Amino acid sequence: MAKQGKKYQAAKALVNPELEYTLEEACDLVKKTSTTTFDASVDIDIRLGVDPRHADQMVRGTVSLPHGTGKEVRVLALVNEAKQDEAKEAGADHVGLDEYIAKIEDGWADIDVIIATPDVMGKLGKLGRFLGPRGLMPNPKSGTVTMDVAAAVKQVKAGQIDFRVDKTGILHTAIGKASFSASDLKDNAEAFLQTVMRLKPASAKGIYVKSVYMSTTMGPSIPISRTAVTSLN
Repeated sequence: MAKQGKKYQAAKALVNPELEYTLEEACDLVKKTSTTTFDASVDIDIRLGVDPRHADQMVRGTVSLPHGTGKEVRVLALVNEAKQDEAKEAGADHVGLDEYIAKIEDGWADIDVIIATPDVMGKLGKLGRFLGPRGLMPNPKSGTVTMDVAAAVKQVKAGQIDFRVDKTGILHTAIGKASFSASDLKDNAEAFLQTVMRLKPASAKGIYVKSVYMSTTMGPSIPISRTAVTSLN
């Protein structure tokens, strides 16, 4: 096991593992526990009482964070020529089709989100094995397969995030940066958590939200009260 540094130990000492913090307390504390010299991401991890092996218990969605993610999102719009000017004007970083499909086949993945129109999805099928594991495959459920390319690009650039529960039933997402104010982090966290609560599958039995933690990159985890989360529903 790697030895924990003095900065981490000092940050960890600020968190009482016997307590569950309110969302407001956690957002204030998480800023104090950032141990990096760079602007660390602030993450939320939720353990859900779902079985993702069953399609009707898959929790997946999108949410627009009120204050954005603090990260510059690189967007590729894979669209036919008729939609390319629309994508460029909306702020897409890369726009095209066949030439970018060829680049991706050669291993290029210097992007964060791909937006595509329904008519080109047939061409993207062969890229599934490469894009899927990287979370880059466009999907109608996440709003990245659409004819309204301009709106999709603007939403992603403005702070819309896509999240999906993993095979162990855990949701993990970044909701901002350590440089954000505690109130901005709280706004973003509430928007994300409210969306997760609304997506509770009807077939999920028992406790839906089992545990919630907030942390910064390389920082200690801060336990958040389940009551504070479920009351947002």
